[in-house]
Amino acid sequence: MDRRLTVHDTTAAAIAAKTPSASFYIPHFEPQGVEMEPKLTQLNRISMKTDGRLNERWLQEKLVAQPELLGLGDVVLRDKERMQPSGGRLDLLYSDEADETWYEVEVQLGAVDESHIIRTLEYWDIERLRYQNRQHIAVIVAEEITARFFNVISLFNRFIPIVALQANAYQMDDGSIALAFTKVLDHRALDTPDEATTTPADRQYWEARASTTSLQFLDKLLQVLNETSGTQQFTLNYNKFYIGLVNTASQTVTNLAFFRPRKKYVLVEVKCKQEASLTEQLDDSSLDFMDYQSKHGSYRFRVADVDQLDYEARGLVEQLFERALGGYS
Repeated sequence: MDRRLTVHDTTAAAIAAKTPSASFYIPHFEPQGVEMEPKLTQLNRISMKTDGRLNERWLQEKLVAQPELLGLGDVVLRDKERMQPSGGRLDLLYSDEADETWYEVEVQLGAVDESHIIRTLEYWDIERLRYQNRQHIAVIVAEEITARFFNVISLFNRFIPIVALQANAYQMDDGSIALAFTKVLDHRALDTPDEATTTPADRQYWEARASTTSLQFLDKLLQVLNETSGTQQFTLNYNKFYIGLVNTASQTVTNLAFFRPRKKYVLVEVKCKQEASLTEQLDDSSLDFMDYQSKHGSYRFRVADVDQLDYEARGLVEQLFERALGGYS
């Protein structure tokens, strides 16, 4: 049975991905309490394109069986070899249902080239237009991503969410194969609120994109915020990628929190400083807490009807709003 290895950017194998002739070693340690010298296992990079035992179908089968190899999070396979109106086939389609994000993945052995990039973006665009109530991210997988095409993909990444992964295979000294995926380019958070570049929308747009019910859930969240804020009051500010806030007194955009309604719940991000004690309370509570986004300085959680939360969970929502208000006072 093949052995599989997931390696992240900071490992030696990730460095080997950029130096094809290099050999690296992985130490094997005996169980604790047994005093033995670690055994080193040699890794030699091989080309999946030219190696007679491996091919693109083999790699796709591994990714079907173990989606976690791609490092895209908690994703599940939705489809493979998915027929497209153009006549082509999308290699792999994954989804993260918790975040309502779809990943359109195109795999190519050898070096990335123009046709691989164009094909990936074409299939991404087709799926994006067919399923507009989902977030879509294009994923390019290749054995080698040269500096030239890295620059090209980076340019597209300013406007299109793209992930570029370098996939490398290694022959171990016992004859088994190790796979390493190095994320050389991550997608930009294009839907992160930016008061200077927002695209206006309205409530009708969001009711069609999400649901009338989830917008009613959002109304209740706004009520909780306004009850918490005291003299400060806020109204919803509808944009294409998120719903922000406007201070009713000053009529200024005040995105201390922003919201993305889904079909059955609302994804909420509240901007405030991360604190270990607060994070622990959120983890231990019944609130559907997701994570802290260090890049944006915000806590993320999902909520349906806030009135159905227990006392502790509702109190944590109010506490998050209070902390965010303190940052804008």
